[in-house]
Amino acid sequence: MTTARRIGIYGGTFDPVHLAHLVLAEQCRDQMRLDEIWFVPAHHPPHKSTVAVTPADHRRQMLEFAIAGHEHFRICSVELDRTGPSFTVDTLETLTSQHPAVEWSLLIGADSLRDFPNWRGPERITQLAHIVVVNRGQDALPDLEPYRQRFGDVWSVVTMPGLDIAASDIRLRTQQGRSIRYLVPRAVEVYIQQHGLYRV
Repeated sequence: MTTARRIGIYGGTFDPVHLAHLVLAEQCRDQMRLDEIWFVPAHHPPHKSTVAVTPADHRRQMLEFAIAGHEHFRICSVELDRTGPSFTVDTLETLTSQHPAVEWSLLIGADSLRDFPNWRGPERITQLAHIVVVNRGQDALPDLEPYRQRFGDVWSVVTMPGLDIAASDIRLRTQQGRSIRYLVPRAVEVYIQQHGLYRV
C-alpha cells in the first residue's frame, strides 16, 4: 500500500523572502517529517489590502532563487493564478481537489494562532489540513488545548531558532541604503539591487 505524501503549505507575501522564512520551512519539514514544503505566495493577501505589495512576478522570482537547489522545496502558484483575495481555506480546497491523496499540513506562526478562529472557515481548514504552529526561540509554547477542544486534535508545535528578521525591516533597510547581507539569500539580495526594489 502506497503511503500518502505529506506536504507542508507555507503561505505569505514573501516580500521579500528572507532567511527566517527558509529556516522555518526547513525546521517544519525536518521535525514533522514532511516530504515537501510548498511555498504559496499570495496574490492579494486579505490582511494587507491597504498595503502596497511588490508585483507577484518579482516575489515569485525571489522565491525561486531562494529555494533553488533544495529538492524538497517548491513553489505553488495556486494563489497567484487566482483573482481576488487569497484565503487559506480556498487554497486548501483547491489543493485537496487537485491532489486528493496528499496529507496537507498548514504552517502558521505562533503569533497568528490567536487570530485563527477569525480566519475565513477555520473549521473547514482544520478538516483539510493538520495545523503546524511554529514557535520562535525561547518564546513560551502556545497553549493548544482550547484549539484542540474547538477544532479537534489536528495541532502540532515546531520550535525554530529565534531569528528576528522581518520583511518590513528588509524593505526599510533597502530604502535607506543599508545592508541586507545575510538577512536574505545572496541571490535575492542581488535581485533586489538589480531591479531597484524597495527604493521608494
